[in-house]
Amino acid sequence: METASEDMAPIGFAVEIPGFEGPFRLLADLILDQKIDVSDVPIATVTDGFLRYAKDTAAWNLEEATWFLAICAVLLELKVSRLTPKQTELDEEDLLGGSPDLAYARSIELHAFRKVALELARRLEDEAGYFARDIGPGPEFAHLYPDPMTSVAAGDLATLAAQLLRPPPTVDLSHVTPIRFTVNDAIQAVEAHLARIEQGQATFRELTADCEDRMHVVVRFLALLELYRDGKVELQQAATFGEIEVAWKG
Repeated sequence: METASEDMAPIGFAVEIPGFEGPFRLLADLILDQKIDVSDVPIATVTDGFLRYAKDTAAWNLEEATWFLAICAVLLELKVSRLTPKQTELDEEDLLGGSPDLAYARSIELHAFRKVALELARRLEDEAGYFARDIGPGPEFAHLYPDPMTSVAAGDLATLAAQLLRPPPTVDLSHVTPIRFTVNDAIQAVEAHLARIEQGQATFRELTADCEDRMHVVVRFLALLELYRDGKVELQQAATFGEIEVAWKG
């Protein structure tokens, strides 16, 4: 004859917490059925108990461990949602805070809004029968129009004509540097200077010896870059910030 303990199937992982003692599966079902408040369940304690239970290799079960992790994730989400304060819309009683003074002020404000709404509705109803006239008076009333030329004198016309015919004011460009040198002129000057030299070589300092100011030197340098791009000159510089040697290639 078999004993009762031999007839009972293994219940798996069991928990012992305040208010409940038994299989964890039963605890999970009671929580999901809202028969036990999830806020009263110490999930950390349950997890520590399961880790101790899982250390026993004889009781280890991959399916049970997977189910435990999934259920714990759901219970943890439910507990966080229960413990996290929810933002609720305040009703009128919460806004007034039970103060009779605030309630009286709110009643006066509502009365004013109702009065304005009734006045707007009355005006809209009274003005509903009126429409704007899109055309002017008929030709029979043309003699009633005031003559706009009666108050206009010859001096007024002369003043108006002087204002309209006055030339526009000139724009002051004294702060703008005038363009006195062009790249084309600088290219011609460099080509002429190199053509006068038998070897066809010169330094940049020699090519800019006749420059009048710094802008003239900059334009001359741009001309050298244009010639170098076209393959007409060869540039060499032995050292950084050293003298630039220019050789004519034609």
